[in-house]
Amino acid sequence: MTSRNLHRTISLATKSTQLALAAPQVIAHRMSRIAMAGGNFADHDVQELARMGSEKQTAFIASWNAMALQALRHQNAFMLAWFQAAWMPWFRWGMSPTSVATKLQSAAVATLLSGMGPVHRTAVANARRLGSKRRR
Repeated sequence: MTSRNLHRTISLATKSTQLALAAPQVIAHRMSRIAMAGGNFADHDVQELARMGSEKQTAFIASWNAMALQALRHQNAFMLAWFQAAWMPWFRWGMSPTSVATKLQSAAVATLLSGMGPVHRTAVANARRLGSKRRR
Protein backbone atom coordinates (compact mmCIF):
# COMPACT_ATOMS: atom_id res chain seq x y z
CA MET A 1 0.00 0.00 0.00
CA THR A 2 1.38 3.37 -0.97
CA SER A 3 1.68 6.13 1.60
CA ARG A 4 -1.14 8.04 -0.11
CA ASN A 5 -3.47 5.04 0.14
CA LEU A 6 -2.43 4.47 3.74
CA HIS A 7 -3.12 8.12 4.57
CA ARG A 8 -6.58 7.92 2.97
CA THR A 9 -7.38 4.69 4.78
CA ILE A 10 -6.34 6.15 8.13
CA SER A 11 -8.33 9.30 7.40
CA LEU A 12 -11.41 7.21 6.57
CA ALA A 13 -11.02 5.22 9.80
CA THR A 14 -10.55 8.41 11.84
CA LYS A 15 -13.59 10.11 10.34
CA SER A 16 -15.69 6.97 10.81
CA THR A 17 -14.70 6.81 14.48
CA GLN A 18 -15.41 10.49 15.02
CA LEU A 19 -18.80 10.09 13.35
CA ALA A 20 -19.57 7.03 15.48
CA LEU A 21 -18.85 9.10 18.60
CA ALA A 22 -20.54 12.33 17.54
CA ALA A 23 -23.84 10.92 16.24
CA PRO A 24 -25.00 9.35 19.53
CA GLN A 25 -24.10 12.55 21.40
CA VAL A 26 -26.23 14.63 19.05
CA ILE A 27 -29.11 12.15 19.18
CA ALA A 28 -29.00 11.99 22.99
CA HIS A 29 -28.97 15.77 23.29
CA ARG A 30 -31.87 16.25 20.91
CA MET A 31 -33.95 13.43 22.39
CA SER A 32 -33.44 14.75 25.93
CA ARG A 33 -34.45 18.18 24.70
CA ILE A 34 -37.65 16.74 23.23
CA ALA A 35 -38.38 14.76 26.40
CA MET A 36 -37.80 17.74 28.68
CA ALA A 37 -40.00 19.99 26.56
CA GLY A 38 -42.92 17.57 26.64
CA GLY A 39 -45.53 19.00 24.32
CA ASN A 40 -44.58 22.65 24.91
CA PHE A 41 -41.69 23.41 22.60
CA ALA A 42 -39.90 26.73 22.89
CA ASP A 43 -38.93 28.60 19.75
CA HIS A 44 -35.32 27.41 19.92
CA ASP A 45 -36.54 23.81 20.28
CA VAL A 46 -38.71 24.12 17.17
CA GLN A 47 -35.78 25.63 15.27
CA GLU A 48 -33.50 22.81 16.38
CA LEU A 49 -36.01 20.15 15.32
CA ALA A 50 -36.49 21.79 11.92
CA ARG A 51 -32.74 22.09 11.54
CA MET A 52 -32.34 18.42 12.44
CA GLY A 53 -34.34 17.29 9.42
CA SER A 54 -33.06 19.76 6.87
CA GLU A 55 -29.37 19.36 7.65
CA LYS A 56 -29.61 15.57 7.49
CA GLN A 57 -31.13 15.80 4.03
CA THR A 58 -28.55 18.33 2.90
CA ALA A 59 -25.63 16.28 4.25
CA PHE A 60 -26.82 13.02 2.69
CA ILE A 61 -27.53 14.61 -0.68
CA ALA A 62 -24.07 16.20 -0.67
CA SER A 63 -22.59 12.87 0.37
CA TRP A 64 -24.28 10.91 -2.41
CA ASN A 65 -23.31 13.54 -4.97
CA ALA A 66 -19.67 13.49 -3.84
CA MET A 67 -19.56 9.68 -4.01
CA ALA A 68 -21.22 9.62 -7.44
CA LEU A 69 -18.74 12.15 -8.85
CA GLN A 70 -15.78 10.32 -7.33
CA ALA A 71 -17.02 6.98 -8.67
CA LEU A 72 -17.51 8.52 -12.11
CA ARG A 73 -13.94 9.87 -12.09
CA HIS A 74 -12.55 6.46 -11.18
CA GLN A 75 -14.76 4.70 -13.71
CA ASN A 76 -13.47 7.00 -16.45
CA ALA A 77 -9.86 6.38 -15.40
CA PHE A 78 -10.37 2.59 -15.40
CA MET A 79 -12.06 2.64 -18.79
CA LEU A 80 -9.27 4.78 -20.25
CA ALA A 81 -6.67 2.36 -18.87
CA TRP A 82 -8.61 -0.61 -20.25
CA PHE A 83 -8.91 0.95 -23.72
CA GLN A 84 -5.23 1.85 -23.73
CA ALA A 85 -4.30 -1.69 -22.76
CA ALA A 86 -6.63 -3.18 -25.38
CA TRP A 87 -5.67 -0.91 -28.28
CA MET A 88 -1.99 -0.41 -27.46
CA PRO A 89 -0.79 -3.71 -25.99
CA TRP A 90 2.84 -2.77 -26.54
CA PHE A 91 2.46 -0.25 -23.72
CA ARG A 92 2.06 -1.83 -20.32
CA TRP A 93 0.08 0.67 -18.26
CA GLY A 94 0.70 -1.12 -14.97
CA MET A 95 -2.17 -3.53 -15.53
CA SER A 96 -0.87 -6.44 -13.45
CA PRO A 97 -3.50 -8.08 -11.21
CA THR A 98 -1.81 -6.63 -8.13
CA SER A 99 -1.80 -3.08 -9.49
CA VAL A 100 -5.43 -3.39 -10.59
CA ALA A 101 -6.43 -4.59 -7.11
CA THR A 102 -4.49 -1.73 -5.53
CA LYS A 103 -6.14 0.80 -7.84
CA LEU A 104 -9.59 -0.63 -7.09
CA GLN A 105 -8.91 -0.45 -3.36
CA SER A 106 -7.69 3.12 -3.69
CA ALA A 107 -10.78 4.05 -5.71
CA ALA A 108 -13.11 2.50 -3.13
CA VAL A 109 -11.42 4.27 -0.23
CA ALA A 110 -11.43 7.60 -2.08
CA THR A 111 -15.12 7.22 -2.91
CA LEU A 112 -16.03 6.37 0.68
CA LEU A 113 -13.89 9.22 1.99
CA SER A 114 -15.56 11.75 -0.30
CA GLY A 115 -18.98 10.52 0.81
CA MET A 116 -18.02 10.60 4.47
CA GLY A 117 -17.04 14.28 4.34
CA PRO A 118 -20.42 16.07 4.39
CA VAL A 119 -22.00 13.72 6.94
CA HIS A 120 -18.91 13.85 9.17
CA ARG A 121 -18.72 17.65 9.03
CA THR A 122 -22.39 18.04 9.94
CA ALA A 123 -22.39 15.52 12.80
CA VAL A 124 -19.15 16.74 14.38
CA ALA A 125 -20.22 20.38 14.10
CA ASN A 126 -23.55 19.54 15.74
CA ALA A 127 -21.84 17.65 18.55
CA ARG A 128 -19.61 20.65 19.21
CA ARG A 129 -22.46 23.15 19.01
CA LEU A 130 -24.91 21.19 21.14
CA GLY A 131 -22.22 20.12 23.61
CA SER A 132 -21.12 23.71 24.20
CA LYS A 133 -24.74 24.76 24.88
CA ARG A 134 -25.11 22.04 27.48
CA ARG A 135 -22.02 23.24 29.37
CA ARG A 136 -23.37 26.76 29.80
